Amino acid sequence: MALGVVMTLAAAGGALARDSERGWGFLVDKLAHDGIPRDRVLQVFRDDRVDAFDGLQFSLQPRESPALYRHLRTRQTASLARRCLGDYREVFEAAESRFGVPSNVVASIIQVESGCGANTGRSRILPALARLAMAAEPENLERNVDRLTLMNPHITATHVSSFAYWRAQHLEDMFYPEVKAAFEIAERLHVDPLEMRGSGSGAFGIPQFLPRSYLWYGVDGDQDGRVSLYDPSDAIPSCAHYLEQYGWKSGLSRREQRNVIWGYNHSDAYIDTVLWVASEVESPTPAPPTAKAKVQVAKRRRPAAKTTRATTSARAKSTTRAKSTARAKTPAHHPH
Repeated sequence: MALGVVMTLAAAGGALARDSERGWGFLVDKLAHDGIPRDRVLQVFRDDRVDAFDGLQFSLQPRESPALYRHLRTRQTASLARRCLGDYREVFEAAESRFGVPSNVVASIIQVESGCGANTGRSRILPALARLAMAAEPENLERNVDRLTLMNPHITATHVSSFAYWRAQHLEDMFYPEVKAAFEIAERLHVDPLEMRGSGSGAFGIPQFLPRSYLWYGVDGDQDGRVSLYDPSDAIPSCAHYLEQYGWKSGLSRREQRNVIWGYNHSDAYIDTVLWVASEVESPTPAPPTAKAKVQVAKRRRPAAKTTRATTSARAKSTTRAKSTARAKTPAHHPH
């Protein structure tokens, strides 16, 4: 939706409407305008489980720190991914046969994303997505323009304002459809939309999909008539399907593999971690000897060295004694 249309919708709602809906009036109006029953939307955003909207700060150039994944690029992560693959080998092999994505790559992704389902998140995903979808709400946008102008004195105010408008619209275009998809999933699964749980950024399930990815790539792997991203039987083929749809196929170069995984998460650090773990799952690097093992080796060598020195010393003393005895028995002058 164009920013001008957004501004018009907000103006039509007015400050009173925004206040009466605990700051969510802008989003409520948009969702109702796009066909989701207003009473259903209001029921969600008037619920005490949803905090009032108090603003969303965003940056002009968001960057994900490489340190975010450093703790995952370890032998332990690779070992756990290998165990995950072993625990659900038949599901992985079926997904690989169907979608052509190597099992070690899928195992690596779901291990990095959620620890193979051990940590799928406890946040309510709909409010998390809704906050991000409110980036271009007029008052929120104005506050961010003022803040970013002060933070970037080396950039003209006009340039900051233009960039901030673009950034806010980009966030809205990305996350507003996810809010709509969350309502659709709740309706489809007959669940309370506020009890859908996941990460603080709105992703959920073992592969940590956003709602639209669930609708587009979710696979009913166990054929029970329902796609559950919390069930490995569905989550594993869903992840493989996602990568296949983004272009994974046999014979990809390393660069092409990176391009596919970029579609999963726009982060070079994330891609580096996933591919490293996948490589370790497929062909583990031999572990270096531990400090304890080195000490044990050294201890085994020391006695041998001492024995050698002791033997050498004993031999030297024996030779000396033999020579002394020989001298004592031989006269200094032979008689004629």
